[in-house]
Amino acid sequence: MHDEIAVRDATRLSSKLIYEVIRRDGDEELERPFRSLVWSGIAAGVLIAFSVLGEAVLRTHLPDTPWRYIIENLGYSFGFLLVILGRMQLFTENTITTILPLAAERSMTCLMSVMRLWTIVLTANIIGAAGAAAFMAFSGAFEPGLLSVISDLSHHATGFPAGQAFFKAIPAGVLVASIVWMLPGQKGGELLLIVLFTWLIAAGDFTHIIAGSVEMWFLALRGDLGVGPAVFRFFIPVLAGNIVGGTLVFALLAWGQVKDEVEPATEPDTAG
Repeated sequence: MHDEIAVRDATRLSSKLIYEVIRRDGDEELERPFRSLVWSGIAAGVLIAFSVLGEAVLRTHLPDTPWRYIIENLGYSFGFLLVILGRMQLFTENTITTILPLAAERSMTCLMSVMRLWTIVLTANIIGAAGAAAFMAFSGAFEPGLLSVISDLSHHATGFPAGQAFFKAIPAGVLVASIVWMLPGQKGGELLLIVLFTWLIAAGDFTHIIAGSVEMWFLALRGDLGVGPAVFRFFIPVLAGNIVGGTLVFALLAWGQVKDEVEPATEPDTAG
């Protein structure tokens, strides 16, 4: 009996079990009340600002050396740790959690539920990001040197041409979806997993729609970024790239590897 328990505890979760955990989480998210989604989404938009702030703080205090870039990007993990471990609603997580129930059910009702959740969470995330950016820009809580670094980071994050921003957003969507897929199999390693994968987003210079929205709003509120570039050069391309990476690439590949295990085989009709 003890050996059986030890083997069970040592065995990694199968892809089928991971799928089932995420699918059930997705079903629960799709059924959450409007108000719960809004407040959770706003909280995520506010807290993700600590990714921008963390990176800026490290850059401000580290010496200007070739290795500074590697270390400062660890600050990008702070906001994601707060959001993911705090179970807040982050839009890019929902590109996989809600897609797996949709892939299984394949109904118009489920599709409309996914569109409802995506719309609510994305809007709430952007509102939260705007609030956090306004606080950073106008509260007086941050030293001019730190604000200058935040501005530099923001100009870089929002300054790519639209096509490049789109393609840079695809790996970020894949990596966030990968975190969601891998978390159920972690036993005490959640923090390291989130830190490593989100560090890679920053170190790889990939673009994330919600963390990047904090930077977009920061520049826009200070008059350094116009509406046209903010929407058409940053927001729409990065949003599309994150969705492609999280949904069309990772979520559908994840669904493909478990589809035959979770869907009953159709028996041929031999009657008559």
